[in-house]
Amino acid sequence: MMARQSSYTDINGKPLSLNDQVAVALRRLSSGESLSVIGDTFGMNQSTVSQITWRFVEAMEEKGLHHLTWPSTEAEMEQIKSKFEKVRGLPNCCGAIDITHVVMTLPTMDPSNNVWFDREKNYSMVLQAVVDPEMRLRDVIAGWPGSLSDAVVLRSSGFFRLSEEGKRLNGKKLNISEGMEVGEYIIGDAGFPLLPWLLTPYQGKGLSDLQIEFNKRHSATRMVAQMALARLKEMWRIIHGVMWMPDKNRLPRIVLVCCLLHNILIDMEDEVFDDMSLSHHHDTGYRRQNCEYFDQSAMIMRDKLSLYITGKLLS
Repeated sequence: MMARQSSYTDINGKPLSLNDQVAVALRRLSSGESLSVIGDTFGMNQSTVSQITWRFVEAMEEKGLHHLTWPSTEAEMEQIKSKFEKVRGLPNCCGAIDITHVVMTLPTMDPSNNVWFDREKNYSMVLQAVVDPEMRLRDVIAGWPGSLSDAVVLRSSGFFRLSEEGKRLNGKKLNISEGMEVGEYIIGDAGFPLLPWLLTPYQGKGLSDLQIEFNKRHSATRMVAQMALARLKEMWRIIHGVMWMPDKNRLPRIVLVCCLLHNILIDMEDEVFDDMSLSHHHDTGYRRQNCEYFDQSAMIMRDKLSLYITGKLLS
């Protein structure tokens, strides 16, 4: 993949093979260790470690983007819906959306850094991901400042635009009763707006048994997105801890490449990765946000879906 033969050498002047270079880059991304620690481990200068890692990132962007795609055929989407329904009975669900923060250390004296200062009093950059039932990332956006709410990040994304324009989540509708259809949708927590194509849980006190049941199923199904992001940050620890003064223009590209590598690992596994004991804590210290926005037709659709999945819908 990093086909361009380079002049990278170790501190003794010995040229580094392609395998060596990939090993250095993967170590940097997966361990999150400093350039100096990795340089000492491999016997090379810090600048060489940095250059090799960045070359690997560029090569992945050039050759690896096909590992992160939205389902392109009806058959592929039907398979995803079927697997989601098997979790806790949510029909016609095409994905689960979640947001995580990549925490950074930035100079507090620089006022231009204030935009990165989030509600939990960290400097951070946001990653939004839509996940399939096998923890594969299907759509990601990285680079927005942590000071923005989950709802604002969503509305700023290409996924939102495509879904609003009917170019995504526009496949087969599910006929649940006379004159009532449920279109394709994704699910997200209460930090997102309730939309016809994005179903969030019921909020507030005094919920009915029906609403509580929907929330339980919604939460159990949504867990896959939390586990996917926890696994992403656990495997690619460069984005796990607190990044020391990162280049904010390069960081979204590093995050994207970690997402590509996450999917490649899933694709390489012989069986579906289905360990429910996996951690789902990917944003430690971050409280759940609440978005008050709701679409009236989405409320009606969620109510009908709640009745349908509990077998109480009369046609």
